[in-house]
Amino acid sequence: MGAILVVSDLEKQFGGNCAVDHASFAVEAGSITGLIGPNGAGKTTCFNCISGFLGTDRGSIVFDGRPITNLPPHKIVHRGLVRTFQIPQEFASMTVLENCMLVPVQQAGERIWDAWLRPWLVRNQERAIETRARDVLDRVELGNLVHERAGNLSGGQKKLLELARALMARPKMVLLDEPAAGVNPTLARRLADHLKSLQRDLGLTFLIVEHDMNLVMRLCDPVIVMTGGRVLMEGPPAVVVEDETVQAAYLGGQYR
Repeated sequence: MGAILVVSDLEKQFGGNCAVDHASFAVEAGSITGLIGPNGAGKTTCFNCISGFLGTDRGSIVFDGRPITNLPPHKIVHRGLVRTFQIPQEFASMTVLENCMLVPVQQAGERIWDAWLRPWLVRNQERAIETRARDVLDRVELGNLVHERAGNLSGGQKKLLELARALMARPKMVLLDEPAAGVNPTLARRLADHLKSLQRDLGLTFLIVEHDMNLVMRLCDPVIVMTGGRVLMEGPPAVVVEDETVQAAYLGGQYR
């Protein structure tokens, strides 16, 4: 299907530290691509640059055929590229349903003149958004918790809520930052099943930063390996984990 995301010669420095060092890779449309590497490899910094949360010092980022380098996050979301965070960013005092209903942009109820002059428009749109939010929450198995305060959810349930909120933006591609971190193995397997279902049924593309190699092996193909801010290699997961340079990078052999 061709590449939906192309990162070319990306560089990001923090003072004298080059967190991302001329990294280049592409993500094929419709794939579930893994981005792995030891701590400090530059994976999350890459995510932050791609999603607009950090500016880049050099290089280009093209999404769906259009440049998005250094665009602000909200404009990148509007183009169909959404991210989640390693630490969930839910609105703790709001319900699970309300967290999802906040996501769609340009809601009529946000404009005071619509609330005054066209309350029927606000009411109808809100009903449609609520219906979609319930459908999305059912899909990630949170349908029975729609009225629960988001702050009361378990760590794994908050990860599922992060995914649900991303889906409410109607994305073409989702960046997932360690979706299995702090999640028990059973819920991690369910999360993997959800992602495969979304890939199959909706044609979504995923780029996943993850340290859980069992999840990566089960879910991702291809896998991109970073170390020291650079892309070390890319390939099928079974090939990547057997590569001696990848094993050395994880064991710190590159510093000997």
